[in-house]
Amino acid sequence: MSNIKRYDPFSIEPMSDMLQSMLRNWRMTPDADMPFKVDVTESDTSYTITADLPGAKKEDIDVSVDRGTVMISAKLEKHSEVKEGDRVIRQERYSGSMQRAFTLDANIDMEKIDASFQDGVLRVVLPKKEASQQQRVTVR
Repeated sequence: MSNIKRYDPFSIEPMSDMLQSMLRNWRMTPDADMPFKVDVTESDTSYTITADLPGAKKEDIDVSVDRGTVMISAKLEKHSEVKEGDRVIRQERYSGSMQRAFTLDANIDMEKIDASFQDGVLRVVLPKKEASQQQRVTVR
């Protein structure tokens, strides 16, 4: 007798289950959240940013650093096509520009920033400025 449920005509529970099952197929993939994947690592002397930019060309990538904020912009074109004979079975395309920005804690030595792009991976090394030694001020 423990399986008996009280029917409530005003309950939204059945509606909730129905909406969840309908929306389950529309759920966004993790890749849809972020334009491109980025790793940011820190050592004692520098920050390193590694970004996956498949389909981007070297000349379409822009990296700018302003007051500790690093902005990476890229124009991407992705094409994927599966053919069966002369019929196109599936075709996925994306074209547009994407950008990511990061704010870093330490002062960055702007003169020594190094960026390289190879095999669809952007690597930016941002050396930290040496911290100035703490000065003691004598109060008179």
